[in-house]
Amino acid sequence: MRRKAQPKSEQVVPAEILEHAKRSVSEDRLNKKAPRCAVCGAETSIAGPEPLCWVCRRLKISAWREIEQQAPAQE
Repeated sequence: MRRKAQPKSEQVVPAEILEHAKRSVSEDRLNKKAPRCAVCGAETSIAGPEPLCWVCRRLKISAWREIEQQAPAQE
């Protein structure tokens, strides 16, 4: 049994516009020097005094909380 041939869909956006958009996005990525995470090297959106990605920032915050909770128990 054979499948029916699916009709080709009409192209909504002209090919020239699509190609221009793809080139502009790829140029932006090449030209953009995104700050990198100091720990894992992932791209970061915030360039602060300590550039961390969101994962490393969360890990750091949770580590601080653990230390704060353990300090009173040890005294």
